[in-house]
Amino acid sequence: MKRATIQELAANLGISRVSVWKALNNKPGVSADLRKRIVDEAVKIGYLKESETKGDGNKHLQQSRTIAVVVSRPESSNFWMQIIHQIAGELSLQNVSLLYTYLPSRFTEGDILPSVLSDGSVSGIIVLNVYLEEQLKMLAKLPMPKVFLDTVPTMPFERLDGDLVMIEGRDAVRKITGQLLDSDRKRLGFIGDINYAQTNMDRYQGFVDAFQMRGLSINESLNLTGSLHLTTHYKQISKFLNSLDAMPDGFVCASDYIANFVQQYFTEHEVDQERTCITGFDNNTDLTNVAGKITTVNVQTKYIGARLANKVLFAVNYPTAYHEACYISSEVMYRSY
Repeated sequence: MKRATIQELAANLGISRVSVWKALNNKPGVSADLRKRIVDEAVKIGYLKESETKGDGNKHLQQSRTIAVVVSRPESSNFWMQIIHQIAGELSLQNVSLLYTYLPSRFTEGDILPSVLSDGSVSGIIVLNVYLEEQLKMLAKLPMPKVFLDTVPTMPFERLDGDLVMIEGRDAVRKITGQLLDSDRKRLGFIGDINYAQTNMDRYQGFVDAFQMRGLSINESLNLTGSLHLTTHYKQISKFLNSLDAMPDGFVCASDYIANFVQQYFTEHEVDQERTCITGFDNNTDLTNVAGKITTVNVQTKYIGARLANKVLFAVNYPTAYHEACYISSEVMYRSY
């Protein structure tokens, strides 16, 4: 038999899921009378057992001690695993469990979120590596505290109904691009899907900033900023590079992941990298053909994981606090070209 859900409780009582969640997690914001109505209805439809409603202060209603980490495209790279491991470690210090929850990398009409995110099993969620607007919309509607690491340009902070953490990239890429321009590398291109993630858009804007600050024009034919499909990155990048009449002075890439494919092309086609350099972002040590070899930006994954864990715990403990958006600074790691 399918277990009753918070949505059913809310619909039966004609109230919001947020009110139900607050009542079942002993949070302020609902009256004693409404709390009793919610508990009674929860027993009636089988969401709670009668025995669970007994005891001093309704202790059964204490919040779940589980936080869900919601991810799409599960990755084995150290970059993401270090963040997740640090989240788990930080939560364990507070006696809170981590529930790894997977979302598909593609959205099909009619898709729904895993029931564990709406049936009261978790008290908050951390969203990593989810870049489909439809999925972000569904997550934003969940009634519990949420912390997002990055978003997409079409789902800005005010639409997420949660906290947002961003890795600062606009200033970092402005510095990288500026350094190249000042070293007389004026023909530069940018490679990366700028609509895939807000961080990519920020990094592209940093690229644009550097040109504008120097009164220089960007050669748009050297940029590849459109959609890059998950399984065809190298094919699309190769097609673009093949279309160029001549290689530019360098490519500023949205990530080391993108730089890795550019480097692969350069190696296979014996491109002179004394003339055409590559830069990246993330300082990803898994990508051996670029790791430690190109100018990139170091991201402190360990501390990002800790920040995310503590932010979601704060949101659980203070559910009426206003949402927060913050940028975490990063460090440019210059290497010879």
